Amino acid sequence: MSQLPDDFRLLDGLRVLVLEDEALIAMDVEQICYDNGAAGVITVRDLNEIDPDAITAMADVAIVDLMLGGVSTLDFARRLSETGVPFVFASGYTDVGELIAAFPDIALIAKPYAGADLVEAVAAACGRKPATPA
Repeated sequence: MSQLPDDFRLLDGLRVLVLEDEALIAMDVEQICYDNGAAGVITVRDLNEIDPDAITAMADVAIVDLMLGGVSTLDFARRLSETGVPFVFASGYTDVGELIAAFPDIALIAKPYAGADLVEAVAAACGRKPATPA
């Protein structure tokens, strides 16, 4: 990971795709992303709202809830992985055995989570880390 200047916000310039079906959580995540420098945030509440072939053109990184409206997002996550879009899982589901087996190197941020934890995980997925004190 590269060292970033102190005034650099961890998500500076990133386009973030958020897969989240709970409106209040989605709004909170969107604000957290913008507060940490994201250039844009696209929120998707249903997998039918997104063209998997357009992922790389719309997002630099994704935050993926494990289930959207009762539908697993694991196939979508595989597509992200295949196209090279970094991502993290953010989920309240406790049965994550399949997720860990399929994506052992992908961070899972458990709901409820602190915004800083989510931002740091997203930044790490993109190869960014906070500046260390001098």
